[in-house]
Amino acid sequence: MKTIKPAALQDLLIAQPGLTVLDVRTPVEFAEAHVPQARNEPLDQFDPKALLQPKDQPIYLLCRSGGRASQAAQKAAKEGLDNAVVVEGGTLAWIDAGLPVNRGSVKVISLERQVRIVAGSLVLTGVLLAIFIHPFFIGLSAFVGAGLVFAGVTDWCGMGLLLAKLPWNSR
Repeated sequence: MKTIKPAALQDLLIAQPGLTVLDVRTPVEFAEAHVPQARNEPLDQFDPKALLQPKDQPIYLLCRSGGRASQAAQKAAKEGLDNAVVVEGGTLAWIDAGLPVNRGSVKVISLERQVRIVAGSLVLTGVLLAIFIHPFFIGLSAFVGAGLVFAGVTDWCGMGLLLAKLPWNSR
């Protein structure tokens, strides 16, 4: 998978302002802060075939920290498009590098934090139910733990995809 550092992409955007930059975060995350030239294409709706992009021209992908952009690049590669380039570190690295961003008035909890909150809540609920109601409720905690291990190994998080569809994560 091809990658590029934020500063290198900024240099390219100055020289060639028409480059395609896609931000695959949720619309609400995008509205909070995004690279000025970026267009929002949420990962759950990302369709590489629908991009009207010449195969010889790169498509720069970014998200919050790089995970979802990598998934989008893999999705593009499966469709035979090898022109996807992931921005290393995503929007966080872009901001850390002091590069310009468009900021909205919306403040959101990132999708990654939402996953941690929900997963932690489910694990705690499973443990408490196992202690106070019935020991079989420990299975809920085990299920969530297994899901987190699966997400870590495969870089695919079903809970994150489900949370992305909730009303507060869309406009």
